[in-house]
Amino acid sequence: MQANYLSAETPMGVILETLPGARRALFSRYHLGGCQSCAFANEETLAALCQRSELDMAEVLAHLLASHEHDAALLMEPAVAREKLAGLRLIDIRTREEHEAVSIPGSEFFTQDLQQQLFAGDPEAFMMLYDHSGRNVLDQVAWFRGHGLKQTFGLRGGIDAWSREIDASLPRYRIEMDV
Repeated sequence: MQANYLSAETPMGVILETLPGARRALFSRYHLGGCQSCAFANEETLAALCQRSELDMAEVLAHLLASHEHDAALLMEPAVAREKLAGLRLIDIRTREEHEAVSIPGSEFFTQDLQQQLFAGDPEAFMMLYDHSGRNVLDQVAWFRGHGLKQTFGLRGGIDAWSREIDASLPRYRIEMDV
C-alpha cells in the first residue's frame, strides 16, 4: 500500500508497515505507541486511536505523511547505492551472527570501536547503513546525523532488498522471534 492511500479507517498495523517511521513519529509528537500506557493494537484504526486520544485525525495523518517524506530523504534506493558503491562506506548494523552469515561485500560490522572511528573521522564521509529489512535503520541514520555525520543514509529495504534487487547470490533469510 502506498502512503497516499492511507485514511482514517486504515488499521495501525498497515500504517506501521507502510510508513516505517510511523511509530517514532507518533511517539515523538503525541506520546502514542511507545509504552504500555499509550499502546495501540495493529487492528485499531487511525480514527479510533485519534478519537480515544482526543486528537484531530487529519492533523495526525498529515504529521505521519510529512514524517514519512522526511524519512524517505534519509534512505537510499539499492540501485542508487550500487551506482555510488565506490564512494560509500557500508556499515552493517545487524547482529554479529547475521553479519557473519551474510553481508554485502565490503561492508563493515558496526561495533563500538568502529563507532569511535567514524565519529572521530571525516564528518563529510559518505556512509550507508543497512539492517535486515530497512525497518530499524532510520533511527540509526538519525543518530549518526545527530552526531554530525550528515552524509549518512540508510539502505531502503535493507540487505533483503539488496539481495532481491542487486545481488541475488546473497541468501535471503527470515528472522524468527520468540514471543
